[in-house]
Amino acid sequence: MLNISPAKIATVIMRARKYDADVPGSGHARELRGFISAMNEDEQASLTAVMWIGRETFDASELQEAINTARAEATVPTEDYLLGVPMLADYLEDGLSALGISLEEAQEEIDPSV
Repeated sequence: MLNISPAKIATVIMRARKYDADVPGSGHARELRGFISAMNEDEQASLTAVMWIGRETFDASELQEAINTARAEATVPTEDYLLGVPMLADYLEDGLSALGISLEEAQEEIDPSV
């Protein structure tokens, strides 16, 4: 079971897309890093697991194993690890899809103040 809302993952995807198209000095990296670092450990582990599922390191049926592995193997801050992953937004979107979660529906639930 995911310990993060699909809306939070959708927010990371949107911010990661801005980060990928970043213009130096725009602050997109700082915003994405801050958003991820503000998550609790369970949310960060679930976010990492969704990325791994999207990258096909794990299958969707191995979600709990991926979450447990993310917790066990966390040696650097999650935001540092994830911002170093090329195509982060694509992997997260693919991971949501593999888990049967619609990105469009998740985006509808995003808190505009985030």
